[in-house]
Amino acid sequence: MAKRENNSLSIQDLMQSFIKENNLSKGMQKIKIEETWNKMMGPGIASHTNSVKLQNKTLIIQLSSSVLREELSYGKEKIIKMINEEMGGKVISKLMLV
Repeated sequence: MAKRENNSLSIQDLMQSFIKENNLSKGMQKIKIEETWNKMMGPGIASHTNSVKLQNKTLIIQLSSSVLREELSYGKEKIIKMINEEMGGKVISKLMLV
């Protein structure tokens, strides 16, 4: 019986190579950015968030509360910095609260 070669790769490495080969990194960023928003802002803000979209390095957040929108607008730069750190690079450069 022939001996098997041990060319094992982790699932994470396989997924990353699959994402790169099929040009799925932008789509994966869009999914991860929504998860990051909900994680960073917590359940209180997440419950008032209607949609999270990433378009051309602009994060567009649609909120159901105008009071919350006003409060978050004071900390836009801090939110951008926190999300970019969590995403591991400069993914967003502008934040729009609508």
